[in-house]
Amino acid sequence: MVEYKEKIPTSEEYNYITNAVGWGTRDNKIVEIALNKSLYSICAYDGDKMIGYGRIIGDKTIFLYIQDIMVIPEYQSQKVGTNIMKMILKKVNEFKELNPSIRTYLGASKGVEDFYRKFGFITREEANLGEGMILKM
Repeated sequence: MVEYKEKIPTSEEYNYITNAVGWGTRDNKIVEIALNKSLYSICAYDGDKMIGYGRIIGDKTIFLYIQDIMVIPEYQSQKVGTNIMKMILKKVNEFKELNPSIRTYLGASKGVEDFYRKFGFITREEANLGEGMILKM
């Protein structure tokens, strides 16, 4: 049975899950700093094993960014990601109480855009906001 916990995972848990979904790992200290700056963090566990994760970053008033929605492959297509998104959107709605026009963004990995569409997300282009961009180093 999957249990959901509103908590910041350890850097080891985070690196385990990012590696499991093919995103690689980062230095534990860097991960710890980043995770501690999250506005909201939700972990999915099967027993002691973290199997899914998602978080919100941003300024709480004008912009929110849904980040790191991940479910390890053997638990995908079992509603873990859906449940994480539902909890995240519930928290987004709490932030909307202060500013109903808060902008909520996310960067969908290639091939999973339809997953986010079922929650009401559209592309920046569809919202007349232009294409999203990233700084290439």
